[in-house]
Amino acid sequence: MFNLSNNFTIIAITLLALIIIIWGYNRAKPFGEIGILAWLQSLTLMTPWLVFFGLLATGIYINLIAVILLLVLSSGIYIYLGSLIRKKAEKNINLNLDDIKKQIIQNVNNSDAIKDNNENLSLNKPSTLNENKFPLKIEQIKPDFTPINEDDLKIIKTIFGIDTFFITDTIPYQEGIILKGNLRGEANYTHQHLTEKLTEKLGDKYRLFLVETPEEKPVVIILPSTNDPVPLTLAQKNLALVLFLATIFTTMEAIALLLGFDLVGNWNRYQEVLPLCIGLWVILLAHEMGHQIIGAKNNVKISLPFFLPTIQIGSFGAITRFESLILNRSVLFDISFAGPAAGFVVSLAILLFGFLMSHDGTGFEIPTTFFQGSIFVGILAKLFLNSALQSETVGVNPFLILGWLGLVITALNLLPAGQLDGGRIIQAIYGRKTSRRATIGTLVILGIVSILNPINSLPFYWAIVILFLQRDLERPSLNEITEPNDKRAAWGLILIFLSLTTLIPITPSLASRLGIGF
Repeated sequence: MFNLSNNFTIIAITLLALIIIIWGYNRAKPFGEIGILAWLQSLTLMTPWLVFFGLLATGIYINLIAVILLLVLSSGIYIYLGSLIRKKAEKNINLNLDDIKKQIIQNVNNSDAIKDNNENLSLNKPSTLNENKFPLKIEQIKPDFTPINEDDLKIIKTIFGIDTFFITDTIPYQEGIILKGNLRGEANYTHQHLTEKLTEKLGDKYRLFLVETPEEKPVVIILPSTNDPVPLTLAQKNLALVLFLATIFTTMEAIALLLGFDLVGNWNRYQEVLPLCIGLWVILLAHEMGHQIIGAKNNVKISLPFFLPTIQIGSFGAITRFESLILNRSVLFDISFAGPAAGFVVSLAILLFGFLMSHDGTGFEIPTTFFQGSIFVGILAKLFLNSALQSETVGVNPFLILGWLGLVITALNLLPAGQLDGGRIIQAIYGRKTSRRATIGTLVILGIVSILNPINSLPFYWAIVILFLQRDLERPSLNEITEPNDKRAAWGLILIFLSLTTLIPITPSLASRLGIGF
């Protein structure tokens, strides 16, 4: 019998998989053989999950052992492809070494060309850059800024060379300067070398950014250290404290409603909510501690968290901001990944404990259809509860609901939008252009879900939070060109994927085939 809902799910999964695969191939193709191998690495990591959920959508359920075998096989192929990439890269470096040396010698001998280029280093030269395309919003430049000191500019020019960054043009930018040119060396080494030279000559007065234009051309931006992020004001700290106290109340009220009573009218029953509340606070604090620990490890100061209270699920998590500059996109990834990874692990541990403690007569009865609200939790329910899901209701331990709640909070913060953890992860892996598009896409999807399911107001509230508080991208790293390695990208995409499976419900027809629901 033709099932429209089930067929739509299969088609949607197939189209999404094809779009991701084709997009990845087109992105990798310009990099030649190494790019294609890197694309195959990503495809290898995706394949087990595409196979699992593709079969699941058609009603074919493979057990946990088969999933593990698929993951082990894909990991082996991933490692093999990684070794091939390293060998190809070393070979290319050796082949191009003589050409690079010849080019440097030619540039040294071409003294007239160098002289002409150096003469272009004048603050009075008009800008010819397309201001509407530059990522750092040059269109916002105002004529009343104080330009960089000319003596400092002469000193800054001396740190550049034909073997690091060869300057072709300069453009005044706010209180600093934009230096267009050709990147001669490896981006990470070049940025470190130039930064050390700048600090050696001018101390802590300036910051050196290495970024790309939308045309993927490298530019250097020098800005005074007075533009560094500033710590929270006293008023902002007080606001953070107020929001924290409000979150304590909303988490207690949310747990009380879960247990079947209103805490506001029954304050004498506060002790009943404390065990689960403590568990929820542990999840929230684990998330924030993950950010703080990895931030401190990378010398990045992170502000106090601004918790977002809500009666629905207790809290939406917290907003944090960086109070110091980030060295590169790998550091941005590590800090952004650490928080939700810690929250996910703690939530999953509580969820699994709740499953293990759930049995007939637990005393906390919920409809079995409740497990249709999440692909990830529904699959775990099938593994742990199995035949019990055939009944109209099932007895569960309250910690199961608590762990699920923690996963939802973590998943919301992993949505690929703006300055959410998920948005920062996407920005770190794929850059600002892709992150901007992902933000728009996320807001559109949340809007559509809010319209199609007006009973559940959670997507609407979260869309409002993103739109007004978190839609802007994170400020550029000092070295915005060097990308995180494949290992980081794989872990980031896996975590975002698991978060999406936490939020996406199972279709009724698929739930029926899996035996979830009465």
